[in-house]
Amino acid sequence: MKIEVLGTGCAKCKRLEENVRKALKEAKIKADVVKVEDLQEIIDRGIMFTPALIIDGDEKAVGRVPSVEEIKKMITGGK
Repeated sequence: MKIEVLGTGCAKCKRLEENVRKALKEAKIKADVVKVEDLQEIIDRGIMFTPALIIDGDEKAVGRVPSVEEIKKMITGGK
């Protein structure tokens, strides 16, 4: 599983990364977490609002910070 956190380093972007790592730990799931901070790359992907959460290539959240519980559901398929 590859999880990407897109954002330029703002407080919300950092909080999203923290929530992702906490959700993975609580769900006992291993995944590659990649932080994408390059603004041009973010724009090239069509993301207009940050932070954004992408799991295995699928946009899961854009312009908001999902809760740890919400992220756990995203990474486990709602289980």
